[in-house]
Amino acid sequence: MPPLTFIQARETVLTTVRAARPAPAIEEAGLEAAAGRVLAEDVAADRDVPAAARSVRDGYAVRAIDLPGELEVIGEVRAGERFAGEVGPGQAVEIMTGAPIPAGADAVVMIEHTVRGNGRVRIGLSAEPRQFINPQGCEAAAHEVVLDAGKRLDYSDAAMLAAFGRTHVKVYRRPVVAIAATGDEIVEVRQVPEEFQIRDSNVYSLAAQVARAGGIPQILPVARDNPGHTREIIEQGLAADLLLVSGGVSAGKYDIVEPVLAGLGAEFFFDRVLIQPGQPLVFGRAREKFFFGLPGNPSSTMVTFEVFARAALELLSGQQEISLHMPFARLTRELHQRAGITRFLPARLSADGAEVAPVGWSGSGDIPALTRANAFLVTDPGRAEYPRGELIRVLLK
Repeated sequence: MPPLTFIQARETVLTTVRAARPAPAIEEAGLEAAAGRVLAEDVAADRDVPAAARSVRDGYAVRAIDLPGELEVIGEVRAGERFAGEVGPGQAVEIMTGAPIPAGADAVVMIEHTVRGNGRVRIGLSAEPRQFINPQGCEAAAHEVVLDAGKRLDYSDAAMLAAFGRTHVKVYRRPVVAIAATGDEIVEVRQVPEEFQIRDSNVYSLAAQVARAGGIPQILPVARDNPGHTREIIEQGLAADLLLVSGGVSAGKYDIVEPVLAGLGAEFFFDRVLIQPGQPLVFGRAREKFFFGLPGNPSSTMVTFEVFARAALELLSGQQEISLHMPFARLTRELHQRAGITRFLPARLSADGAEVAPVGWSGSGDIPALTRANAFLVTDPGRAEYPRGELIRVLLK
């Protein structure tokens, strides 16, 4: 099948998984464990927020019509209590941030603009009605939906749930993601490899990426370079919600992942994408389960998961909005590349995110270079030259 561009391949993943994903199972999570989960129900406010009009400044609650002028201070009110009286003509109540507005008052004057003495306060400025007041219900009205199903909850959402008294919330079950490396050259991490062998590192980077994206990683044994064993491992992986296979998808004599999947009746949506690293990337479905055949070089595996497989995992998690954040930063030195493909190059982004510098590397198997990087430069396939100071897209690690 013809290769796809980066944009075409990502859109294929999004549209295909959206159209065919099964409905995730629903379970309950306690408030302390809700962040990072995908909400399976709409959450509504159980009361107005704020429940009463409140001050957003320390100062004095007044009637705007009385200013400027000198007013009698008839009391004070702070957060957590209510003023029992009413502000009448020529009167003021000292008020703290967050306190309910006393009856009769319609404005708050900041304490910095007042002079207090002998039970009175002098205010030389005029005031507008409702200044420095948050009206009742201005943040959320009672019964208003404040969190939609399909949202991945973050720490601010946890605060929202607590504010509305939700000790438990319905969430979607996290997908199980089976991860398998392929190749006779791969040995277990605990082993001392021969010079022609490598340790199984890709499954651990993928497991970390899967967990960060909200899935449950399940590491399978290494699939050896024979069809029978590879089929056995892939069949194990298809029992999970999503299968990631690292390696065995290029055009070599022993790259047998695609033929094995084809023998299992797989439907292939693409098997090559115009990106580097990561061109020999396979995406398909077998036995109603989606799978990715990721290239075996470490940076290829990491990049293709982040820009393609992560989106599929988030959709299988029940998440509705799927985005790929790639902000711009200025290059600290010029960059030359061959046009025609989208490249993801290891880079170091400055602390303020304004500048980015390429990290020297020896190719897509250079793990030490990847650990020195905190981002990837994302080049435009239509450009060969980027001068110093030029804006370029950045994919954060």
